[in-house]
Amino acid sequence: MPKKRFGNMDPIGTSSARTHFDRWRQERLHKIRTKDYSHCVPNVKPDLKFLQSNRTETSVTWIGHSTFLIQAAGLNIVTDPVWARRMAFQKRLAPPGIELSDMPPADVVLISHSHYDHLHVSSLRRLRGPKKMLVPAGLRSKLFIRGFRDTEEFHWWEDTAFHGVKITFVPAQHWTRRNPWDMNASHWGGWVIETEHGPTVYFAGDSGYFRGFKDIGRRFDIDVALLPIGAYDPEWFMASQHVSPEEALQAFRDLGAEFFVPMHYGAFKLADDTPKEALERLETERARLQIPAEKVFILPHGETMRFRNDP
Repeated sequence: MPKKRFGNMDPIGTSSARTHFDRWRQERLHKIRTKDYSHCVPNVKPDLKFLQSNRTETSVTWIGHSTFLIQAAGLNIVTDPVWARRMAFQKRLAPPGIELSDMPPADVVLISHSHYDHLHVSSLRRLRGPKKMLVPAGLRSKLFIRGFRDTEEFHWWEDTAFHGVKITFVPAQHWTRRNPWDMNASHWGGWVIETEHGPTVYFAGDSGYFRGFKDIGRRFDIDVALLPIGAYDPEWFMASQHVSPEEALQAFRDLGAEFFVPMHYGAFKLADDTPKEALERLETERARLQIPAEKVFILPHGETMRFRNDP
């Protein structure tokens, strides 16, 4: 019986075709030598005292790349946990905002998809806490055989309630692969986190620009959108799977969200863009679209956004 393969909302080829990859590799040999990586995402000292004791406020702390600590209704929720010091042959560009040893115990872990820069098994093993795993359809068995028993998988638009927090798996435009034989054998997507009195947080995972952002915006009243802005260059190759900074701002508008927090940049050299380029393009487009500057939160690693919950 053939294995189930997952797809996108629209018939867009997202697999890394050999000819495209070879072309990119040849271009990159020249481009990588001329890129300026001297600008790194800054780190601030995390407020560990608050994070270790917080059980009442909603907070969002950027650890790096797509890894956040989201605190909601007394739960510690970690997204795409990656504390790796290198990805493939590339060293991490900036240290994580919170060291693993300083993390509060994780109650819930949200995985967007199986790519190595979003699912790092070693980091996941070392993360303390009960670690209830919420994962895309097709991924549970892979984690189960690695010892992660408390794992629940979801198809798009499916949700669960956990200690007063509703968490919904929502679409993205992407693909998955961890070995030569499991192309698109597990799904990909983002997560919406809702509480009764606190803000609604949308974690996009990885995605190209697609009509699904509008669908998500119609279904949820999103306050904070965590959206990727990196790994978009060269756009002829990356556009179907990674939004550019300009497309991320369009997605923010499609979602109707109140605040935009950029992610998926500044930790690893995954493509040909640099953190400085991503931020400069983001700011240029924000000004062109006349989005108020206070709506876009450029977080340093380790910084925490705190929200007073309505009674």
